[in-house]
Amino acid sequence: MSQEGSGSAINSYNDVEKKGGELGGGHHVSVDPAQDVYYDPSKEKFLTRLGFNFESFKRAPGTTRGLVSHGDIPPEYLQHDNPLLQQKMKPRHLQMIAVGGSIGTGLFVGSGSALGNGGPAGILLAWIIMGVMLINVTQALGEMAILYPVSGGFYTLASRMLDPAFAFAMGWNYVLQWAVVLPLEITVAGSTVQYWVPLAAWITIFMIVIIIASAFGTLGYAEEEFWSSCLKLLVVVLYIIIGIVCICGGGPAGGDFDTYQGARLWHESPGAFPNGFKGVCAVFVTAAFSFAGTELVGLAATETPNPRKTMPSAVKNTFWRITLIYITSLTIVGLTIRSDDPDLYNGSGSDISPFVILMDRARIRGLNHLINLTICISVLSIGLSCVYAGSRTLTALAETGYAPKIFTYVDKSGRPLWSLVAILVFAPIAYINCADVGSDVFDWLVALSGLSTLITWLSICVTHIRFRKAWKVQGHSTEELPFKAMGGAYGSWLGATLIVIILIAQFYIALFPIGGVESAGERAESFFIAYLAAPVMILFYAVGFAWKRTLPKKAHEVDLDTGRKSWLTVEDMRAYRAERAAAPLYIRIYRMLFSN
Repeated sequence: MSQEGSGSAINSYNDVEKKGGELGGGHHVSVDPAQDVYYDPSKEKFLTRLGFNFESFKRAPGTTRGLVSHGDIPPEYLQHDNPLLQQKMKPRHLQMIAVGGSIGTGLFVGSGSALGNGGPAGILLAWIIMGVMLINVTQALGEMAILYPVSGGFYTLASRMLDPAFAFAMGWNYVLQWAVVLPLEITVAGSTVQYWVPLAAWITIFMIVIIIASAFGTLGYAEEEFWSSCLKLLVVVLYIIIGIVCICGGGPAGGDFDTYQGARLWHESPGAFPNGFKGVCAVFVTAAFSFAGTELVGLAATETPNPRKTMPSAVKNTFWRITLIYITSLTIVGLTIRSDDPDLYNGSGSDISPFVILMDRARIRGLNHLINLTICISVLSIGLSCVYAGSRTLTALAETGYAPKIFTYVDKSGRPLWSLVAILVFAPIAYINCADVGSDVFDWLVALSGLSTLITWLSICVTHIRFRKAWKVQGHSTEELPFKAMGGAYGSWLGATLIVIILIAQFYIALFPIGGVESAGERAESFFIAYLAAPVMILFYAVGFAWKRTLPKKAHEVDLDTGRKSWLTVEDMRAYRAERAAAPLYIRIYRMLFSN
């Protein structure tokens, strides 16, 4: 067996893909029957690999063993935990999922209502706090996902390092979140382009588009994310450039921005914080929604061949997305649109987008339609992310015994077939919005999973803290880690603390919303719409505990070996890092900022 990390091998930095079941002189290791069979999809017909013939829907006979391993792997772990999902995702896919994957209505549309609640300073403060938290979350996730690119990502790691019952609750809540968001996003997409034909017709069209894209499996999701992220980044960059020109008074003659604007909106009434502390608390909800899906890179790690090479740049790109895209564009929003602007409240969909409002006010023709198109594509992109994230987590739940075994079915094209169907079944709920009570029904559906994203991020931080503890207790050094989180365990403590503070802020704003409430009934409704996910999470945990009767694991009991793909020693890693430290300064700076 070839290896990486010792002697002359460290100089060539060869990544060896472990295939088959042989070690050295032919020692065969038997683990799980499904994983004990090597399946080579390249021998299948093109249409089978693409997923467009009857053969492609048949169950994959075994794992492709497409995940690259590093170092001397003990024989008993050589074949174990190679997921049946195929490693079709390329580095460019992972980078764009990290940079532009979660950019959507939260930024393009939701930033308008956030501006009205928090003011120009409030939205910046809330997004910066969320950004600091999320940078620590993605750093922790990257450290674990590179070492353990297992099916189910953070769900599987939480089950292993925290408590299976808690992971059961978090996993099912996460599946429910994406299953409910799918019809919501389809409805929003239909509302954005509701011209010429009824909303129901657009819902049908967008539903068919998502089903077709999902039929292409991982590759369909990855390619769609790549190109839609390119478009979103282009539009955001155009908006930032145009916004800077408008603030400086360079807008077209006759528009609102043909004279110098500067920071006057921060000083004029209603000011930088129109609703004070309560307004900032209200913005956290929108900020969390706008960042939802950032954790998908952790799920995608198992479907890319070599996470050790591709994941570090994806994780570090999250920092640049937060600083260069969100913070910069929100600064432009706060400098160009008043927080009490009536256009932020009169309308729906893209009509209340501060991006569209700026183009209309500046009298820049055509770009408002490009932004509308981008919002529509962004919504469809998030809809496809719903299918991807929900189906992969449901498959992992089944693999760990917390969902029916039928959801472990992965076909020859690498699709978790029945998990895909289970999530897509929720799509027709979008038609409820065609009825008069549609919006009320959707408010309560979304409330079922309203805190799911924050709970997931909190679990990632806590899982990382427990991982670091177990890693130390079991005699390992952090020098063995192929990628180390920027703040280590302290970064995860900071991230977890910020999430708890945000949850308290949401609790406060749920009881005492901006503008107040007229009756106890309205207060109760406001609270449960914001916090209904909490009792749902508790219910899931109770079911998981009653089913499996598991307790949180002690540090010395945590399994640190199954699914591990880096077995390099401290000496191996020191030699590797010493070699990279000898690179020219500009290369070292690039690696520090964008790579590993």
